[in-house]
Amino acid sequence: MVVTLAAEALGLAPVQAYLADLQQRQLIPLGSPAEALAVDDSAGGWAYRKQDLHIEEDGRAITVWLPLIDGAERLGVVSASTPAMDPSFLVRCRALAALLAPVITSKRAYKDSVVQRTRTEPMGLPAEMLRALLPPRTIGTPRIVSTAVMEPAYEIGGDAYDHALTTSTLHAAVVDAMGHDLSSGLTATVTMAACRNARRTGSDLNELTTAVDMALGEWLPDQFCTAVLAQLDLATGALRWINCGHPPPLLVRGSRLVSEAMEREPDVPMGLPALLTDAPRTVHQIALEPGDRVLLHTDGITEARLADGAEFGAHRFAQAVIHAASTGEPAPETLRRLIHSVLDASENRLRDDATILLLEWNPPLS
Repeated sequence: MVVTLAAEALGLAPVQAYLADLQQRQLIPLGSPAEALAVDDSAGGWAYRKQDLHIEEDGRAITVWLPLIDGAERLGVVSASTPAMDPSFLVRCRALAALLAPVITSKRAYKDSVVQRTRTEPMGLPAEMLRALLPPRTIGTPRIVSTAVMEPAYEIGGDAYDHALTTSTLHAAVVDAMGHDLSSGLTATVTMAACRNARRTGSDLNELTTAVDMALGEWLPDQFCTAVLAQLDLATGALRWINCGHPPPLLVRGSRLVSEAMEREPDVPMGLPALLTDAPRTVHQIALEPGDRVLLHTDGITEARLADGAEFGAHRFAQAVIHAASTGEPAPETLRRLIHSVLDASENRLRDDATILLLEWNPPLS
């Protein structure tokens, strides 16, 4: 209804809005019986992948495809057709896309019909609980983009991610709770809530981990989780992080994986293990260069199994990262291709939750 009213007000008809499904493989029509579109093989998919205008002509009409982007998060696409193109038509199409994106975001918070359109199968209870806590998949400004994906999309159990911006800092985290059930989801939920609560009072990285340790020790004493918590200074590119028993982050510079750039001795996981030692955690630091991409990930990525039973492994993951980064596409599309390469290689049979968060730093040229 909103799409129709907005289109009529702008003098555009016919129009069709599509939302990306949870795994970003399809574009699902919103509020109409139109067919779904493949993200990887359609005109609408091109606009979604490239986050840019795409014009299609079939001899009878011209169709304009525009991505629906709210802030930095891409939601889907909108199409509008006309028998003849003129500059005002494009202006009105862009106005429609700019109007619809924040409206769709707001409606997702309370309209199940919008959420249901992005799901292609039933969701497990732990996944439902965790996803209610998660921030948007992508956040950012012209200076920084942070984007994340989680699989198996409908059965995620103990993984979680978080990212948030202040005027000077990007805060990012990836968490992997012990197990793969509802208690794992509760552990990840308490971890993220404790981390946010401390962060919003101005706590530093060590204070964040202490807050999580105390919360898990009090409320879930038999549970623990691994994590990487990071803070990026948006002005200088100084990236600080703590590794709590987690796989090390990866640094991609240009189209090259910088080997062992962020490998450090990990500290103990958060929760009970930390309460049994007085040793302070170590804050690591690295200076990013403009255009650098950093990936935080859980071990479900490298432990995925190939069709022959072999482990996907760190080397294959590194090669997949390099290949995805070499396309020159926007960070969200790079990450979408990366997670799909892992899923396709393992025939969608993950042994554990697999989460990746990618951040890209692009400061203004001086």
